[in-house]
Amino acid sequence: MLKTLSFAAVHFTVAFTIGYLLTGSLLVGGALALIEPACNTVAYYFHEKAWARIAARRQDGARRQRGGAWLNTLGHAH
Repeated sequence: MLKTLSFAAVHFTVAFTIGYLLTGSLLVGGALALIEPACNTVAYYFHEKAWARIAARRQDGARRQRGGAWLNTLGHAH
């Protein structure tokens, strides 16, 4: 949990600093420090869901290939 909080602090600091340096506005820097990590969190959620689907499809494809090979060996036995 400490590592997560540390990363969040770094993330907020970077977002604020970039926003402030680009605009010179504390308000914009503060808004970016809050909005950007929130948007990133939502994007990360969907990114993880997409990769989980890809992994599941790959695993399912590998199972089908193994199952197909097993069935082929049965067919040759007759």
